[in-house]
Order: sequence, then structure tokens, then C-alpha cells
Amino acid sequence: MKPSLQVRLSQHLALTPQLQQSIRLLQLSTLELHQEVGQMLEQNPFLEMEEDAALNPYETPPERLAADRVADTAADSTTTTDAPESAESTPEISGDDFGTTERDDWENGTEGDDFDGIREMPSASGSGSGEDADDMDAQDRRSESVSLQDHLRTQVMGLRLSATDHAALEVLIESLDGDGYLADTLEEIAERLAEMLGIDSAEGRGELQDRLRCALLWLQSLEPTGVGARHLGECLTLQLKLLGPSPQRQIALRICEDYLDLLAKRDMKRLTSLTGADEDGVRLAQALIVACEPKPGRAFAPGESHVIVPDVLVRKTGRGLSVTLNPDVMPKLRINDLYAQAVRGSRGSGGQPGLGSRLQEARWFVKNIQQRFDTILRVSKAIVERQKGFFTHGAIAMKPLVLREIADELGLHESTISRVTTAKYMSTLQGTFELKYFFGSSLNTEAGGNASSTAVRALIQQFVTAEDISKPLSDSQISDMLEEQGIQVARRTVAKYREALKIAPASLRKAI
Repeated sequence: MKPSLQVRLSQHLALTPQLQQSIRLLQLSTLELHQEVGQMLEQNPFLEMEEDAALNPYETPPERLAADRVADTAADSTTTTDAPESAESTPEISGDDFGTTERDDWENGTEGDDFDGIREMPSASGSGSGEDADDMDAQDRRSESVSLQDHLRTQVMGLRLSATDHAALEVLIESLDGDGYLADTLEEIAERLAEMLGIDSAEGRGELQDRLRCALLWLQSLEPTGVGARHLGECLTLQLKLLGPSPQRQIALRICEDYLDLLAKRDMKRLTSLTGADEDGVRLAQALIVACEPKPGRAFAPGESHVIVPDVLVRKTGRGLSVTLNPDVMPKLRINDLYAQAVRGSRGSGGQPGLGSRLQEARWFVKNIQQRFDTILRVSKAIVERQKGFFTHGAIAMKPLVLREIADELGLHESTISRVTTAKYMSTLQGTFELKYFFGSSLNTEAGGNASSTAVRALIQQFVTAEDISKPLSDSQISDMLEEQGIQVARRTVAKYREALKIAPASLRKAI
């Protein structure tokens, strides 16, 4: 082929570094933005915070920490030994309590997976010397950062065990999962130990399993009761055995050992038939089971802190709704004038060429930060204007809204609206919500209009809250009730919305 030259004219979109940075800053959450600002302040000498700039909303000011320490010291110095003990003071754990198997009243966590709720556990030992120790709740344990394993090891220190039994007990403690259950069977644990210790004989492996069975009894005698269980039934049984003997306790023990699945299904007829008890006896037994803690290790789980600082504040005023940016989340940046003047003065004298680009980078960053918050405010105002009913009547008054509607109104791309509404939050009188919460698909109504899926979910929540727990509403019944409201929703759609609201099926909501 003969070589030749050709000229072509074409158009293409090129993303400049400034535009790329603007897009990236727009999709960052508030926490990520402050991390980005902190990193830029370290890298670029031309950027600095204003003297009266707001501190990071996720951090506690050092001055406030110092003031709190001074106040605490002053309070301690004015406290006298004759002063009565505060009702809110945290009880201390007595050394005499380690190694005991009895428990006094204690508070457990949230509701279990298969039960209506969790209530306070009845006392098995009455009042005793360990009452103050067992009154420590989950929040106190989290504040002290004590893990379940450390809590158990502290109790083991008070037991008189041989070195072999102590080692076997330590192996089981290390095998517990976050809920306090044994993650593996004793046989599997014994197999791993035998391989580690080089035990090949069947006699040695059998002796190892016997040691672990003995250690399991020691482990299950420790607090919290139910720790070391191998399944839910065993966990509940360990807690029920601490209660005083009664007919309902015997029924509860039998249900936990053999018929726990029927209790989860609320099958009253089969429970009464298999246990030989009447309905009242089964209900009393269920009350004892519900009062148990299905996850003994839950109180020692590390607390997850999800700090949400709203980007936008919506308040009611005499003229309507006021939409403003939260000043606490806006980094107040500026260009260092002294450095900028030095760069401008050195341009004619052959100064360092890289400083000019760093100065321009700093200016771009400040401009993109400001543009980010301007876009968030514009989108938020458009959302509030479309969803005025929500701020007066709640989620039930939410209107259908899609990203394209806001994009067309503001003259922005739909992907830009998606970035703005992701991980950005709005504080309202109804609560704090992500901006995406105000968008929802539409459902047809008999009047020919549309209803928001968010409003439909709110109606479903209202129906379930007001239902008769002895005859809970099925998905078909909820669909019929929505039809009466003029909203056409299929049963499968109702089931999808119900699952999104974390509402159990009717068979599991039915009270025994």
C-alpha cells in the first residue's frame, strides 16, 4: 500500500483535571470530603483554613475535651465520702462473683430472630452479693471495650483448674463466635488440636475429646448464661435451667429441646398436642422463652457508631420552608495571600515554575468545593419544593419523584443528580433522611393519578401496626386494603415492600 496523509475533523468530550476533581468531590460524603480537605491542606501550602472556620463535625474539639476534664476534676474534688451514691453510678464487679453460676437480674439486647421481643430475665438466685455486678448493661460493657473472650478469661482466673483443663477451656473460648456460640463442633476442635499436638492414636484423640467436653461444662457455667451453646435450643435451655422449678419451666424446656421450630411458626395446636399442656401453659412457657437472650455475646459486640451529620437543614418559618446548608459541614478554605503574592512576584525573576501550578490547583479546589455545596443546595431546594406534603404530613404524603424530573428542572445531567443525592443527608422536622429517600417510583390509582412507593410503604406500616396480632393481615388482605384506598398494588409488590420494611410474614406475626 502506498502511504498517504489524511485530515479528519471530529468532536469528542475531554475531561479536564478541574472537571474530574469537581465530579469526584460531588460524589463524596461529608466525612470523605473532610478527609479530602485535610489531605489537600497537608499537600498544598497555598491552602489554609480560615481562622473562624468550623471544626470537623465528626471530631470533638481539643478545647472542649480539656474543659470537660477540668470540670470532671472539679466535680471529683467537691464530692464528699458521706454523699449518697448516685442512682446512675455504674456498679463495680466484685471479685467474689467470678466463677459463680448464678445470675441476678440483667438487661439484654434487642429482640431475637424468632421471638416477639426480649424482656428482663427473671432472677434465678434472688438477691445476692453479685447483684451489682450483674446489673452492668450492654452499654457499660461497650464503653469499657471488654470483649466476650476477655470477660470469660477474667472469670476463669477465679476457678481452680488444672493446667490441662485451663488449656482446654482456653481453646473453647477462642472458638466462640460473636454471638457466644461455639463456631465448630467438639469433634472438629479436637481434630485440629490433635493435628497441632501430633496426636495420632485413637486413644489420644478420645481423651482429647473428653477434656473438651469437661471444659465445655465449665464454659457453660460462666456468665453470660448461654455462652458456649452449640445451637439456639441449648442456649435457651441453659438459661431456663437457672429458673426455679415450675410447670411452665418444664414445658419451656421441652419446647426448646424438641419443638422450637413449632414455636417460631406459632403452631399452637401442635404444641399443645405434643407437650400435653393447655394453651395457657404454652403461653406461660413462651413468656419464659422470650425473656431469654438468644445471643449471649451480643452485649460484648463492638458498638458500631454511624455518625450522620446533615448537609442540608430544612426548617419551618413564617413564610414557609427554609432550606439552608449546614455551616458545620462546609470547609472554610482560603488562599494564603502571602504565598500567592510571593509567587506572582517571582514570575519575572525565574522562580520555581511548579509553584504556579500548585497555586492554580488550590484555586480550583476552593472553587470546586463551593460549586459542590451550591449544587447540593439547588437540588435540595428543588426536592423540598416537590415534596412539600412530606414536611407537613410525613411519608404518607410523599409524591412520586424520579431523578430525571430534578435534572430537567435544574438543567443538569441525571448522573449529576444521582451523585448529589448519594450519601448526602437532609435534616427535617420528620427526622434526618438521605436525599435519595425523597425519590420513589409511582403506582397507579383508580382516579388516574399516581402514588409514591414511599407513601405506599408508609400505609403498609400503618396497617400492620394497627392489626390484630391474633389475626395478622396477609399480603393479599393488605393489597385489598390498598385497593380500597384507590391504590392498585399487587400482592407480590406488597410482599416486596413488607420485606423492605423488615416486617415478618403474617404467620410469624401471629401471637400464640
